[in-house]
Amino acid sequence: MFGKTIKDAPKDEVAINARLLIRGGFIRREVSGVYNYLPLGIRVLNKISNIVREEMNSIGGQEVLLSSLQNKQSWEKTNRWNNFDALFKLTSVLDNEYALGPSHEEVVVPLAKQFISSYKDLPLSVYQIQTKFRDEKRAKSGILRGREFLMKDLYSFHATDADFKKYYEEVKKAYEKVFKRLNLKAIETQASGGAFSKVSHEYQVITDAGEDEIIYCPGGDFSSNAQISPVKEGKQCDLGHGPLKRAKAIEVGNIFPLGTKFSDAFDLSYKNKEGKNMPVIMGCYGIGISRLMGAIAEVHNDEKGIIWPESVAPYDVHLMVFAREEGVKLNTKINKLLAVAKEKNIEVLIDDRQDVQPGAKHFDADLIGIPHKIIISGNKVDDEVIDYKSRSDNGKWNPMPISEAIDKISKKFQPKADPPLAEKS
Repeated sequence: MFGKTIKDAPKDEVAINARLLIRGGFIRREVSGVYNYLPLGIRVLNKISNIVREEMNSIGGQEVLLSSLQNKQSWEKTNRWNNFDALFKLTSVLDNEYALGPSHEEVVVPLAKQFISSYKDLPLSVYQIQTKFRDEKRAKSGILRGREFLMKDLYSFHATDADFKKYYEEVKKAYEKVFKRLNLKAIETQASGGAFSKVSHEYQVITDAGEDEIIYCPGGDFSSNAQISPVKEGKQCDLGHGPLKRAKAIEVGNIFPLGTKFSDAFDLSYKNKEGKNMPVIMGCYGIGISRLMGAIAEVHNDEKGIIWPESVAPYDVHLMVFAREEGVKLNTKINKLLAVAKEKNIEVLIDDRQDVQPGAKHFDADLIGIPHKIIISGNKVDDEVIDYKSRSDNGKWNPMPISEAIDKISKKFQPKADPPLAEKS
């Protein structure tokens, strides 16, 4: 496998997520705020992306891939060329200037204008999962805040405010499903709408590694970003859940109304039933894919390493082979386990290194954090018994038949997303 574990993280990496992901062989830093993703890391990113993709498809989102290199004139039309914080600006050999995309309103709205002309073309929602770039003055917190990162951004287009609000609530429900499937408790939190609206919503995961602070009710009936909170810590929750608390949190997603700000800038309009031109109403919905990976590592770990949820683990099973030399019976047993696992669509990472001691294999398995561990030993080559243990279990190893272990693992898988809505041409 391309990539190796290391005992100690680089001294200049202070964030827990970066230290664990580097040590586990998931990422390596290129420059400050920019990371390379190794095979283990890519598998995690892909699984997070697929969960997000399934849930966006389920609410009628259509996937696109928009250009990272963006038209300067579009950014000037929205008055953001000189006013967008952390915008990367590039100059070509022909002295043409471009923006390197931190978001995609300036691309998706002119594109949508080519396809929206009538109320019959609405509503419409498109999304992408793509690398974004922001020229952060101080990149920090590992992959939680970088200059290059993977993000899902969805844009919705509506004829009426009522239709927008209806879809906004659908996105909220889809986001709840995403975070539940990722085994993250993300709290829907009121936040400033900035230049677009009075209120937007963030999804915050409580952890000391967070850069934000929220005031929230432990019972779930209130949460607000501390910067705009109308109430202070200690006030009693309205529904009797005790006092409000203040906590640090990681923002892993956000949704907010755009109104007609970008529609007005690009003259994006539609003809209503009376033939009158009306501005298109928009919404924007983001989820940080690579940030989610960092948030999971921050929340799900112990002193030994990461403990990945089943839904996003790079593999389902970490198989350790303990034998001084290969044998026919041992290989037969390994092949049988792999065959049974394949029938159940269970992915297996095999550690069959002959020059590594068992203690080092255990160390790597705990550090990498795959949720299920199995040992095949040269001491038990005459039967079908293996040793099983979950990554989160600090107790003893459990001997059991291969088929029983695989059945036990397969039953822990989380359900898939709801079936997607039918697309209309």
